Amino acid sequence: MSWATHYIEKLKKGETVQFRPRGNSMKGKIQSGQLVTVEPLLDRQLQKADIVLCKVNGSQYLHLIKAIQGDRYQIGNNIGRINGWININSIYGICTSVED
Repeated sequence: MSWATHYIEKLKKGETVQFRPRGNSMKGKIQSGQLVTVEPLLDRQLQKADIVLCKVNGSQYLHLIKAIQGDRYQIGNNIGRINGWININSIYGICTSVED
């Protein structure tokens, strides 16, 4: 079980989740320990720069959509790293709020 498994299960059931992610990969958008709210996607149209809870190559991330090509989404952090390409089935929720 990885750090976000519990939150992903709740999102799959249609529940909104809140948690305080740790780390500096989203510095400038989310500081380590800030409270984030992540909502299920429902029928949302995803856009470049949306912050999503997703899985890329087996790892879970709360990272940015860096690019969109058709039905594929490139995921990366806010400090220059690209995680890879995924489809909508690997995106579980969208960050709608960041607060202290």
